[in-house]
Amino acid sequence: MTSTTTTETPTAQSRRDAQPPAARVVDLTKVYGKGETAVRALDGVSLDIRRGEFTAIMGPSGSGKSTMMHCAAGLDAVTSGQVLIGDVDITTLKDKALTALRRDRIGFVFQAFNLVPTLSAQENILLPMAIAGRRPDREWLDLVIDTVGLRDRLSHRPSELSGGQQQRVACARALVSRPEIVFADEPTGNLDSSSGAEVLSFLRRSVDEFGQTIVMVTHDPVAASHTDRVVFLADGRFVDEMRDPTAERILERMAELSAHHAVAPSHPSEG
Repeated sequence: MTSTTTTETPTAQSRRDAQPPAARVVDLTKVYGKGETAVRALDGVSLDIRRGEFTAIMGPSGSGKSTMMHCAAGLDAVTSGQVLIGDVDITTLKDKALTALRRDRIGFVFQAFNLVPTLSAQENILLPMAIAGRRPDREWLDLVIDTVGLRDRLSHRPSELSGGQQQRVACARALVSRPEIVFADEPTGNLDSSSGAEVLSFLRRSVDEFGQTIVMVTHDPVAASHTDRVVFLADGRFVDEMRDPTAERILERMAELSAHHAVAPSHPSEG
């Protein structure tokens, strides 16, 4: 009898696992202040962010989650350790090179939208590329605009848009340059539940349909349940992760972390 070997088709998960990480932090430490007033916001965090995945960073207040994102995105200097975007250690870059890397390879979505009030929705979407002197890929731009559902609002200024529409403009702005990774800091924090769900749905689609890599800081278990993976921080350390999360499981884990980890005094920019 002749045996046959069946070759399995690689799953999307295994393909992602085989790729180098989109971002990596290695033994990352961030200390605010000096001497007796020093606060260790991050204490030796190491973490890989896989390509084509939606990752949430969560933890009790003061756990270091916002500090971690700001350091990983090159918005805040580290005290020690490495931060790699692709194969580039951004902790070694001078200001000009770091600014160029953030502009060309990273997208940002913030809780406060950060739109320019005098510009239309379309002008806000295209602003980073205009500053960089780059022309948008028209086909990609059209796809992003249609995906966020703003085709009929492009001429409107932010004051003429709802909060959810403004955040979708911000999401489109983050994606239009096709960044390697998007960092989203509490992107639904200023939105009602319906608008928040719209934004999360768009972020989820951008991962599933565009292969985008997204890292989101959130305190909301419902928002985090839209992701592929939740990373938990406590007292500035990486303590756990959860795949295929549900809001109920996240809520239970957060309650356990809050009960078992004493929260150190937090720095104003620490989350």
